[in-house]
Amino acid sequence: MSKMTPQEMAQKIGSGLLSFPVTPFRADYSFDEATYRANMDWLCGYDVAGLFAAGGTGEFFSLTPTEVPEVVKVAVEETKGRVPVLAGTGYGTAIAREIAIGAEKAGADGLLLLPPYLTHAEQDGLAAHVEAVCAAVKIGVIVYNRDNAILQPDTLARLAERCPNLVGYKDGIGDIELMTRVYTKLGDRLTYVGGLPTAETFALPYLDMGVTTYSSAVFNFVPEFATNFYAAVRKRDHATIHAGLKDFILPLIAIRNRKKGYAVSIIKAGMKVIGRDSGPVRPPLTDLTEQEIAELAALVKNLPAIRSTQQAAE
Repeated sequence: MSKMTPQEMAQKIGSGLLSFPVTPFRADYSFDEATYRANMDWLCGYDVAGLFAAGGTGEFFSLTPTEVPEVVKVAVEETKGRVPVLAGTGYGTAIAREIAIGAEKAGADGLLLLPPYLTHAEQDGLAAHVEAVCAAVKIGVIVYNRDNAILQPDTLARLAERCPNLVGYKDGIGDIELMTRVYTKLGDRLTYVGGLPTAETFALPYLDMGVTTYSSAVFNFVPEFATNFYAAVRKRDHATIHAGLKDFILPLIAIRNRKKGYAVSIIKAGMKVIGRDSGPVRPPLTDLTEQEIAELAALVKNLPAIRSTQQAAE
């Protein structure tokens, strides 16, 4: 069980960079626990405010409801309290509650509630879904506003009143007007997390809207770059931010956009490039081609020069 209160967890994750570690798989797609432990221990050596086990980049959607708590348990054991560990949960309400309870028992400090599987619902139905998960656990819950689960400000306000452990809001749609209305309505009641794919692209404008943190997928394989970039965002260091976008993030996005599902696949490829091979992605995702991996390797190889340019400018 977590020793952090939901409010303590929310305050902690709002103070720094977040990331979603990949879930390593063997060639037969079984969970590679040893590699996961090594990766988690390595990532804890960097300045990160929270790690999300079995999240989107961790292929939550391909894990079974029994695998999620298993992955979370390993993450909690390996991080040894150095950083908060949050777990993904989702699908239908009954399954989401089941996973949430299992993750809490495994020692998770909080939950990220992903959109329900496939179905679209009205605000009352989405609110009932969120409230059911919050009521099932004592740890803090972050809702992920994305795709078919877009909560409106009034709905969020009602949930915040009914669910003391609803402590976070992650935006994955990029609707600036909605984000502004949510922040104006709820203010400091929630911690706000930037959750658009390749969040570095949106980090600076979102900071001005009260979004103090975001989840960096590239932290998995270039943690020094990711933490330097986040520090530049918090300092509003435009020169460093734009250098990082131009020389690394935007070229990476160009590879990512070539095929559906590459937002996750390119992170697994990055792990291979740096010598921390974490296996393939599970179907229905597909891995990068060898040519694309070579292109990514070239980007990573040039990162020391990018850092030197940034540091010289400072």
